[in-house]
Amino acid sequence: MTVSYTAEVATCRGLGCFLKLLLRWRASIYKLVWLDLALYLSIYYALSGTYRLILNAEQKKTFEAVVAYCNEYSDLIPLSFVLGFYVSIVMTRWWNQYMAIPWPDSIAVFVSATVHGNDERGRLMRRTIIRYVCVCLTMVLSNVSPRVKKRFPTLEHFVESGLLLENELSVFQGLNAKFPKPSKHWLPIVWASSIVTRARKEGRIRDDFAMKTLVDELNQFRGKCGSITHYDTISVPLVYTQVVTLAVYTYFLTSVIGRQIVESSTITIDLYFPVFATLQFFFYMGWLKVAETLINPFGEDDDDFEVNWLIDRNLQVSYLIVDEMHHEHPELIRDQYWDEIFPTELPYTAAAQPFREEHPQPSTAGIQLSAAQQELQPSSVKIDEMLSDYQKFRPDMADDAASGIHFTARGKMSRSASRVSNRDRTLSGGSTSSNLGGSLTRINSVTSVLKRFFSREDRPDGVTTSDSKTPAKIPSSSSTASLQMRQINAGAGGSMRIGVIEEVDEQMTLTSMKHESKPHVQSIFAQGPPPPSAPVDVPSGERSHKRDMFSRSAPVGGNICTSDNLDTRITHERRKGIRKQESTHSVQSNITYEPTISYIGSGSNDDLPSTTSSSCSSDTADEFTKLKTERKEQRRNRRLARSASTINDQAQSPVDAETLLLTELAQASHLATLAAEERTEERNYRK
Repeated sequence: MTVSYTAEVATCRGLGCFLKLLLRWRASIYKLVWLDLALYLSIYYALSGTYRLILNAEQKKTFEAVVAYCNEYSDLIPLSFVLGFYVSIVMTRWWNQYMAIPWPDSIAVFVSATVHGNDERGRLMRRTIIRYVCVCLTMVLSNVSPRVKKRFPTLEHFVESGLLLENELSVFQGLNAKFPKPSKHWLPIVWASSIVTRARKEGRIRDDFAMKTLVDELNQFRGKCGSITHYDTISVPLVYTQVVTLAVYTYFLTSVIGRQIVESSTITIDLYFPVFATLQFFFYMGWLKVAETLINPFGEDDDDFEVNWLIDRNLQVSYLIVDEMHHEHPELIRDQYWDEIFPTELPYTAAAQPFREEHPQPSTAGIQLSAAQQELQPSSVKIDEMLSDYQKFRPDMADDAASGIHFTARGKMSRSASRVSNRDRTLSGGSTSSNLGGSLTRINSVTSVLKRFFSREDRPDGVTTSDSKTPAKIPSSSSTASLQMRQINAGAGGSMRIGVIEEVDEQMTLTSMKHESKPHVQSIFAQGPPPPSAPVDVPSGERSHKRDMFSRSAPVGGNICTSDNLDTRITHERRKGIRKQESTHSVQSNITYEPTISYIGSGSNDDLPSTTSSSCSSDTADEFTKLKTERKEQRRNRRLARSASTINDQAQSPVDAETLLLTELAQASHLATLAAEERTEERNYRK
């Protein structure tokens, strides 16, 4: 059993508490090293006597040369490093092996708490489960420990000791006959788990969670038994053990020669006993003996584990828990501190009075501040001042932070082109803590940014038309003014900072898109029945031809156009719409095109579009043509101004092919937007 001296070193006083341990013999270094030390000294004195009494003068010179050589080169052996590292590995392995030994106490507690029934069958189940657990551990220890193997050399000895029954022995013998090589230490755990399952079916285990807990504990116990087997079969690599052993023995073989006192030595004092050589041998050889002792703690050394005591203890304690103490506990009585909730202080005896301890205090408990020092002082830096300083040094980044869009883009290109390009996107780190909360609620996706790009209120030229809603228009953002201001500065200074916002938070983007206003049929068309028209005279008689039939809801005094003019007008409008749709589709923009012409019928002319009824009037046609001409003139002037500014920008700085392509795409998209606006204005005017 491991020699314990913890009680003797509990308190260190005087010259130390280890001095009283030096005179112990059991498990001491003297007991391990004395035989090797006696052999070392015998070899030393044999060589010394041969040198002094037997060798002649010539032979003494040869011996002295060998002594000098061994003394000079013996220190080249890295004994301290090799031996120290090896002992460290062995000590770690020794403690891990002890921690791998399973204890059945926890399983016994679970069995006593979950397997109910005070009858004979319930008691039999509990005792059998615990007996199987102890059999499993005993069989594993008999495979790794010589002490246990000598106590239980065969399975019949398990039956004689009461750990196994005859019917259980027959099962073991049958399995060993079929499969002799694998160890059968796991078989009792399988039997125990079967009993747990049977107890659950009989209702002695009340719920599945309790059964699962028992099965998990049994598996954990089996796993630790397997770990002990692994430590027994997998040792420290043999080559490392051989290296350490050879290093130690070769070192002392050379030192026993090199430490000889010869006539040519500089040491004039003839030492009859090699003191320092003996101490060196004692320490290094003792270190090696420690490793040899601890490498297998299940052996028969003085410091090896007392596994036989462990087997007896486990069986006794387990039976006490599941049988004697099953569902037994003292009577529930109020403790003496019932009214006080908890004791202020437990009493001390006279011998323990000097060891009364005060409550531990934190390291800052002694710091005391006066009333003036405890007053809070206002901060000298304000958020507004921090924001102004930030805008002073980084006005462009502050502008991004204020707008809620954090991005940068390199190169000189139009605003629409920079929105389409994805190559120069980078996140901006210019947002400050003061505007962080505002920017988080305004993070949008790339799709919403492209929608704002096609909005009329967010156009680069800054021109705002009527407030009527179109399919290509979305609500504007507060960042529009910021982006337009930066484009003006870019035109003046030659560099422009426009980019695309990154998708930072998808969930927040979806939330923000939920609140976007979408066009609805109720917002486009008037609701409710149409207003009644003025009464008109309906000519009597039958119609001779279908083309002579007109709507009864036509206004009084309205001009009637002929069928040829009507067909010509319809064909012209349809061709015009087809040409616009084809030109818009060629640039592959993402805008919403004009819906098909609605047919609002009443009466007998339901097959004709409603736009033809208002376009037949000559006065109306003249006024519409005049307004259309003015609109075209205004758009032509804006395009000429934009083309001139683009030519100036291209003359100031070189533009690559990609920038030109993106610019053309943006302009084509802008023209498609203008076409959609024109169609919307035309419909509004006709209505």
